[in-house]
Amino acid sequence: MAWEFSTDPEFQKQLDWVEEFCREEVEPLDYVFPYAVRSKDPKIKALVKGLQDQIKDHGLWAIFLDEDLGGPGYGQLKLGLLNEVLGRYGSAPAMFGAAAPDTGNMEMLAAYGTDEQKARWLTPMLNQDLWSAYSMTEPQGGSDPNLFRTYATRDGDEWVINGEKWFTSAGRVADILFVMCTNGMFVVPRDTPGVEIQPEPRTHNHIIYNEVRVPLDHLLGPEDGAKVLAQRRLGGGRIHHAMRTIAQCKLAFDMMCERALSRESHGKIIGEHQMVQEKIADSYAAIRMLRLFVLETAWKIDNTSTQETRTDIAAVKYTMAKVLREVSFNALHILGSLGTTNLTPIQAMYAAAPTMGIADGVDEVHKATVARNVLKSYRPHEGYWPTEYIPAKREAAWQKFQPTFDADPDLLALAEGYKKYFANRH
Repeated sequence: MAWEFSTDPEFQKQLDWVEEFCREEVEPLDYVFPYAVRSKDPKIKALVKGLQDQIKDHGLWAIFLDEDLGGPGYGQLKLGLLNEVLGRYGSAPAMFGAAAPDTGNMEMLAAYGTDEQKARWLTPMLNQDLWSAYSMTEPQGGSDPNLFRTYATRDGDEWVINGEKWFTSAGRVADILFVMCTNGMFVVPRDTPGVEIQPEPRTHNHIIYNEVRVPLDHLLGPEDGAKVLAQRRLGGGRIHHAMRTIAQCKLAFDMMCERALSRESHGKIIGEHQMVQEKIADSYAAIRMLRLFVLETAWKIDNTSTQETRTDIAAVKYTMAKVLREVSFNALHILGSLGTTNLTPIQAMYAAAPTMGIADGVDEVHKATVARNVLKSYRPHEGYWPTEYIPAKREAAWQKFQPTFDADPDLLALAEGYKKYFANRH
């Protein structure tokens, strides 16, 4: 198998355009009109539409969807390269119609929805006329579906949902909620009676579903199929988070290096102090390793599936949180007091790192998954000694060479000489 680390020249032109577009158009709009993509003001919507028309003209709208699901079909590797750019700019993923949690929800709808469900929910979501949230985690069960209690009971031509969900990101501002029950995945309009959104937390919402009634056709996919849908959704979601995390790490690294050349301490720029150089060097290596790991995992998904790549996806998930935590801390430290304020993105990055280690399943769960999957390809050794036990390997090697030694006494004498030499060294 050939190794290839270059980007197709034509696609690189797209990446260059995206970088310039985000820097010159998306970021300024974000600073003047925060959350412009979700604004209902017609003047702001017109500004957003003008930018999104350019994105669509470049064939970069809803880039996360495969061709068979109505998207451009770039695949995960190219998507990773794009997200390295988009992830640097706060509103860029939403501007390109590729922001979580809508991406995963749209993918589920595209893959499992009926034609009627796609017309009702998917098309408006793609047009950003409808926004969604993913309601999975529960207070007592975390993200372990085996511990979930939220359940839907069929009552005539309706489903009645009862349960409690925790950390439903953007639930308060969503139009529809994708609710994972023990017996299915259901689409629930947020304004449905019985949907009780608690006042706290403000961003990642705590929601109680109290006798919530939805029509039968609000079941997405098969009954009892929630776990299958969730795995498809979360597998892609985790790798996408990792792709955007690389962009955040690069942003922190750029700020770190710029600062190292701009400030003086003890008579020289701080970039000449070895402790600062160590942080820069460690951060550089960590980002490079994470990036290669993410792109290789994306390549594997393109050539197999998220299911077959699940071990690497899980490993990428906890690795990205670790690298973001380390790099953002290094950047914060080098920026000094400025890094502790909200005048740069650094503090928010460092604060977000622990969340990245919890969202979509805590890191410890993913580490256990990786370890279990890795150990499946190994077997215990026989007897007391491991496979690499040197005395046993040396004895086996002598047995292999014995016929040669029998035919060539001079060669045997040489081997005996080496044996005595190494024996005396001990």
